[in-house]
Amino acid sequence: MPPESSPLFRRAITADISAMSRIRLCVTENTLSEPARITHEIYEDFLEKAGRGWVVENDGEVLAFCYADKVNASIWALFVSPEHEGRGFGQSLLKLAVDWLFEIGHDCIHLTTGANTRAERFYSEQGWKRAPVSSTDVANSLHRSRPVG
Repeated sequence: MPPESSPLFRRAITADISAMSRIRLCVTENTLSEPARITHEIYEDFLEKAGRGWVVENDGEVLAFCYADKVNASIWALFVSPEHEGRGFGQSLLKLAVDWLFEIGHDCIHLTTGANTRAERFYSEQGWKRAPVSSTDVANSLHRSRPVG
């Protein structure tokens, strides 16, 4: 049996949208109450117009994705296919998005996630600061570290 190839982290392209949508619809947390609201056009807009997207793929299969919103300085989406969780893909994709948002001039990045979820714990572990928004949602923010001196 051939060895498994190394995962490839790269910019998302239009051809990835169906795989990203499939991943988004198969997650067990932060499920969409109205899946039809997230259209192909929305994914397409976040490829360049409204932001930037990244995927991790292995042997041609997209395993996870992340989108950064450059207008609102936020993480619009970060999802890992359930069968590929726990391999560090989320951390690596989040770093790509955060680095890019800071690089283009934002000093603070935001996102909202469900309260008392694995996602909330994940962002906390990455250094994000939480602020309850409601009984079901938590706002998270990450400020750019400024060099001392």
